[in-house]
Amino acid sequence: MKKGLFLVAALTSASLYAQQYVHQVLIANEGYFDFQTNDIVEPATIGSYNPATQTYVVVDTLDGQRFSSDIIIDGNFYFVAADTKIFKYNLNTHQEVGSISLPGVRNLAIAGDKLIATRGEYLQTFDSYLQVFDKNTLQLIAALDTNNGPQWAAQNIVVVNNIAYIAVNNAYEWGNEKGLVGQLDLNTLQYGSEIDLGTEGKNPDNMFLYNNELYTVNNKDWSGASVSKISLNGAVNTQNLANAVTGCGTSALRDDKLVYQISMENTLNDYSLLNMALVGPVAGITNNFYDLAQEPISGNLYASVTDFFSTGSVSIFDNANNLVDQFAAGVSPGTIVFDVRSSVGFTEINQTFGVYPNPSNGVFQIAGLTAGDTYQITNATGQVIFEGQSNTIDLRSFDAGVYLIQTQNGQARLLKY
Repeated sequence: MKKGLFLVAALTSASLYAQQYVHQVLIANEGYFDFQTNDIVEPATIGSYNPATQTYVVVDTLDGQRFSSDIIIDGNFYFVAADTKIFKYNLNTHQEVGSISLPGVRNLAIAGDKLIATRGEYLQTFDSYLQVFDKNTLQLIAALDTNNGPQWAAQNIVVVNNIAYIAVNNAYEWGNEKGLVGQLDLNTLQYGSEIDLGTEGKNPDNMFLYNNELYTVNNKDWSGASVSKISLNGAVNTQNLANAVTGCGTSALRDDKLVYQISMENTLNDYSLLNMALVGPVAGITNNFYDLAQEPISGNLYASVTDFFSTGSVSIFDNANNLVDQFAAGVSPGTIVFDVRSSVGFTEINQTFGVYPNPSNGVFQIAGLTAGDTYQITNATGQVIFEGQSNTIDLRSFDAGVYLIQTQNGQARLLKY
């Protein structure tokens, strides 16, 4: 989004164009499973956060699943990996449209019409750690056994140029962790040569693509952490991060840096991917986080925290590390993904039109109104709650929340208090 501009629905506009925005944020809450009693104490759930109204709702409960491990969005649908099943949902209604059994499912990826899934489970072995399904029908296309695919538990998936790169960590067999990145040709479904990350690159916990190179964050043998830079030609550069693990999921790509946190610490760290070197602590963001994700439009950082058995929440930080919002989100909010959409019928408003302070305690001042200009204020449901011409707006008689002010000329802003 351009600095200093805001995008709003235009009532009258002759020049229409497409603009990307975040419609909702989906969160896979892992819930709480008591391994000692074998009971699901708090079920895994899927939640949806609306950035415009700053509201969060649970959209489905994953009955019978001990936890959830991944969520991805594809077109009008999203897919959830949860313990023993893959679920498919309608992105707009959140209605389940299908599911398939896959015990030990971990991570998911979409390439064309193919849905790729990895597997791994503590104290369990499988005859196949990598399977491919038809994303439309959820029918199995290929189950690569340990002779023709990964021999050990696999996790993250990154798709580049018809190749699915598979992080193989064998993280569920203590003392026998692996550090490999396999390559699945999506045209032939042949599993090619594996890239060895070396002794210091064992147990890749996270993998992402930046600047046309792969990066993995590795928890080694649970005694330390490292980061590996992997060229698509197979060259590997691994550097140590710390003599302690980064935890599960507590790392993410943020602009041109890796942000990560050492397990049990409250400091969030910046690591330069260009220089493969530690930059230092992230000023202003301190907590013991569980999952991190950068929102691709505004650049806001979403960071979750949990006590692992009863509560969880998500904090949102802007590029200056200011806290923008915070909301409760089930138990162990894990994977966070962004439903980015394209809007037609949006226009940039006049930069001179604005409201301040924003957010406020309910009283706003308007700048840039044309003489005689009138405006309407609507709530989150589109109901007009106020009309006027004054340069001062007092919304304290209304519930705190997000409102839209729009002038008769089509200029608009969101009001937050």
